[in-house]
Amino acid sequence: NHWKDNGEDFFLPVKVLSRVFRGKYLAGLKQLWADGKLEFYGTAEPYKNHYAFKQLLDACYAKEWIPYCKKPFRGAESVIKYLGKYTHRIAMSNYRIKGMTDSTVTFTVKDYKNHGQWKELTLSGEEFIRRFLMHVPPKRFVRIRHYGLLSSRNKNSKITLCRNLLGCKKYISRLKGLDAPAIIKLLYNKDVCKCSSCGGDIIPLPSGRYYIRPEPHLLC
Repeated sequence: NHWKDNGEDFFLPVKVLSRVFRGKYLAGLKQLWADGKLEFYGTAEPYKNHYAFKQLLDACYAKEWIPYCKKPFRGAESVIKYLGKYTHRIAMSNYRIKGMTDSTVTFTVKDYKNHGQWKELTLSGEEFIRRFLMHVPPKRFVRIRHYGLLSSRNKNSKITLCRNLLGCKKYISRLKGLDAPAIIKLLYNKDVCKCSSCGGDIIPLPSGRYYIRPEPHLLC
């Protein structure tokens, strides 16, 4: 019941992370082989044999795996902003769809080969649906899964204990009773209820959409 801090930069030592990841990955690979869910083609065909596959695993266990574990250049907030694009946004927004016919869909995309410039792309309806469905997780998969202190089994008791041990009771009281926009404004000094273009108020509508009331002298 006390907070342990080894005083180093990283929460987990890189070598420990390397060996745990190696063990978990190869254990999963062995299970897939035992269940007959692995398929081998081309140069990998010899690994259909049990002994050849075991030799491959032994060689993988003998190597030191190198995980990428490095501080972000612009702090944790930049990492959250980057991941947020993939975890809290849909694959295709309505405003990006510019036109449709009986057989094609035209929508805007970012051309990263041309300095991220926006351009229009036209695909067949089947190809558009195929690309869209690539962003839909398989059954029982989720975009965000919580582990450790944040897992469903632990968070109700462990998070409270950790906060108390870190002495942040006063900080928690500032957030109690606040809604999400108020918490973001308090923590990051960003008002998500204001339009970043015109400064007008963003008002939620019953339909689930939002109405922007622009400032009198500006047009959003």
